Amino acid sequence: MAAFLLGAVLLIVQPQIVPSRPAINSKAETSSQSVQRELLKKTSQKNDFKENIHSNGSCRQLPQTIIIGVRKGGTRALLEMLSLHPDIAAAESEVHFFDWEDHYKNGLQWYINQMPFSYPHQITVEKTPAYFTSPKVPERVYNMNQSMRLLLILRDPSERVLSDYTQVFYNHMQKHKPYPSIEQFLIKDGELNVDYKAINRSLYYIHMQNWLKYFPLDRIHIVDGDKLIKDPFPEIEKVERFLKLSPQINASNFYFNKTKGFYCLRDSGRERCLHESKGRAHPQVDTRLLEKLHEYFHEPNKKFFELVGRTFDWHSFVAS
Repeated sequence: MAAFLLGAVLLIVQPQIVPSRPAINSKAETSSQSVQRELLKKTSQKNDFKENIHSNGSCRQLPQTIIIGVRKGGTRALLEMLSLHPDIAAAESEVHFFDWEDHYKNGLQWYINQMPFSYPHQITVEKTPAYFTSPKVPERVYNMNQSMRLLLILRDPSERVLSDYTQVFYNHMQKHKPYPSIEQFLIKDGELNVDYKAINRSLYYIHMQNWLKYFPLDRIHIVDGDKLIKDPFPEIEKVERFLKLSPQINASNFYFNKTKGFYCLRDSGRERCLHESKGRAHPQVDTRLLEKLHEYFHEPNKKFFELVGRTFDWHSFVAS
């Protein structure tokens, strides 16, 4: 009898195998909560539940929405603006669970431990911009939750390259370390250096193809990062609808700060702006070099527009 009971227990706790690729006729979970319950059964121990449940009824839970990128596309601004909604609980820092092997090997319980406490009616959100361009991430997210809602914020690819360089440049400056000029990265043997990582990150259609192997387009909402900077409210309204949130954020939550040169947030009478590292001026780049960038991204941008079924007001190369 004891052996029978032991065998039954082992059968119950044995983790189910998750397919490494989407099954052709697999039925996606209709409720993220049911997905989380199953995953918690597989990865949690009793002590983990005690640590992740608060006496006020809130608990840590797997995110139902992830901001997957893109780096220097406006992910921090998007998260801060979305956090104005009372039904959003956002992780403070970039978790890098799916793209860093040292984190991923810790398992889902570790991932849950990085999440904020939230109530059952709230949506937990985390953002890690590197997810979009990391080849392994789409499959890993899919294996965790097939019905995940994904947010992707993009901006003009050429401008994103400059912003990417600017961030790294200032990081070196703060550490009093020298850093090459942007021309040294963009030009190699007199031609555009297409091996520069910042350029690769702006080839949106390549990375998007990888995500669309696992998630249908209606599960990925693309935020126009250029429009979010100029007029944030309409873009945030679209995000609210995509996440099926009640319309709580309104135009009065945003005000333009003339000193900083971009929009700041107003929440319950409290005003706050993004960190001073946001909105830094880009380096001056020779016009001909910028034209090379625009020319290079012309075809990749067209492929991306066709892939997602919409266009964006990005720089276009016009042959003379």
